[in-house]
Amino acid sequence: MNDFDEQLRLLLPRLRRFALSLTRQPSSADDLVQSCLERALSSRAHKRPEGDLRAWLFSILYRQFLDAHRRSRRYARMLEFFTGRDDAQPSVERTVVAQSTLAAFERLNAEQRALLLWVSVEGLSYKEVAEILQVPVGTVMSRLSRARQALRQLSDGEISSPSLRILK
Repeated sequence: MNDFDEQLRLLLPRLRRFALSLTRQPSSADDLVQSCLERALSSRAHKRPEGDLRAWLFSILYRQFLDAHRRSRRYARMLEFFTGRDDAQPSVERTVVAQSTLAAFERLNAEQRALLLWVSVEGLSYKEVAEILQVPVGTVMSRLSRARQALRQLSDGEISSPSLRILK
């Protein structure tokens, strides 16, 4: 256990240098290294004993970077979707409304967020979404309608959390 910790300590400067080359921002690099170390420590039991620790850590760090990059691109697409797709610079008011809508979007349950993302952002058809969820197209349409309604209500401040229907 001490040996593993000592090896991690010795590899920290290399990990930070690599993270800095990816992010180009010292604070982001530090965050990336921290999340890499958290992942490494939590999944240490899954590491092959014969594998190179340095290569394993670099691969974790790189995957963490890619995941964060994908999340930020997805957030940018969502912001673009809510602010509109025109090339004009959005007004401050429009940006604030879009950000509040994004905050409301985050408060939806996972299924509603997924439905809205698939249809509105990814451009999947109702039929494609029905195939993913293995439900009839009409079910997708009604769930999507409820998700849009919940988003409108959350955006307008009408409800504090989306209502859930319990089906038996």
